[in-house]
Amino acid sequence: MGDIASKVDKAYGDKSIAELADAPVDALHSVSEGDAQHLKDAFNIKTVRDLGTNKYFLWAQAITKLAD
Repeated sequence: MGDIASKVDKAYGDKSIAELADAPVDALHSVSEGDAQHLKDAFNIKTVRDLGTNKYFLWAQAITKLAD
């Protein structure tokens, strides 16, 4: 991932990895509050950690890697 600061909004650029994991999803670069609300409504995803550990996203990643 290299430069993590470039993957998050500027307000989160100086946060630790642990703080980023527990930050709201819209802390990620280009994820809007509206996007975050859709993720919450659809999958109960509230934090970056929730997004990264969501079983549906993990299943999709595994299927994609196996397909390659």
